[in-house]
Amino acid sequence: MIIQQSAGPMTESLHAPGPDAEHQAKLMQFGCLVGSWDLDVVYYDESGAIKRRTPGEWHFGWALEGRAIVDVWMVPPRPRRASEGPAPGECGMTVRFYDPRLDAWRSTWHGPVNGIVWPFIARQVDDEMVLERTQDDGSLTRWVFSKMRPESFHWRAVTSTDSGKTWRLEQEMFADRRH
Repeated sequence: MIIQQSAGPMTESLHAPGPDAEHQAKLMQFGCLVGSWDLDVVYYDESGAIKRRTPGEWHFGWALEGRAIVDVWMVPPRPRRASEGPAPGECGMTVRFYDPRLDAWRSTWHGPVNGIVWPFIARQVDDEMVLERTQDDGSLTRWVFSKMRPESFHWRAVTSTDSGKTWRLEQEMFADRRH
């Protein structure tokens, strides 16, 4: 038997109208992304050539009494998923929150289509937000938010198999705010 529940109570308890006042300045490091974005997503092969390019969508919102930001990412976007199906894309959700003990963000991405759960630690480095993790094979991954403006931002995923001496671009996204 499938039990369906209204999204009301769950959504209401998750959603927050804005950042928690105690750490508002730090929370705005990702808080500037709250809203909806249309994406141009580019995947690269090992040689650096474009493997695939597709549209996507990304939605960010305040959550958990304004102490966290939750986002939902979908490639391809919902209209295409409805007509074409999700493959070969992904839909995922990130929960991120500022941890004052680390002076950093804890961020965990969940990708249910491919069974992925990836934890990251994020810090501001100059004008970029850099999320870092060590993969199971020891390689390093960085997800970098850059050129963060009110109407656009750039995101890239890079990986290193030589302890950070060199980095290979795997994916990038060009985001434009939805109006």
